[in-house]
Amino acid sequence: MFKYKRADRVGQLLKEEVSKILLFEIKDPELGFLTITKVKMSDDLRHAKIYFSVLGDKDVLVRTESVLARLCSHVRGEIGHRLNLRYVPEIKFYYDDTLAYAAHIEDIIAKIHLKSKDEDT
Repeated sequence: MFKYKRADRVGQLLKEEVSKILLFEIKDPELGFLTITKVKMSDDLRHAKIYFSVLGDKDVLVRTESVLARLCSHVRGEIGHRLNLRYVPEIKFYYDDTLAYAAHIEDIIAKIHLKSKDEDT
């Protein structure tokens, strides 16, 4: 049987709640179209690193990061009201560049295939 750590289960719950808060309750026009990609909890459940991706260019990313930094205490307070945890974790938002990196790799592969086809003809 596969065992999950409690930190993983709480992280998943935190991901769902933070997503609901940011997507449905925060009405900030500066907040870009974002997705919470993952949450990493410390084993003692006192700290949470919340990773997000955002659709748009560098300017949108910068604005979204500043809004999220400003909203940390509000989101933490909402989590405290919603989840029955002994300690409400300190949260910090981090940009997850996995999607951007994957797109970059796909572009490189497409260029290699294009170059390969050009050499064959």
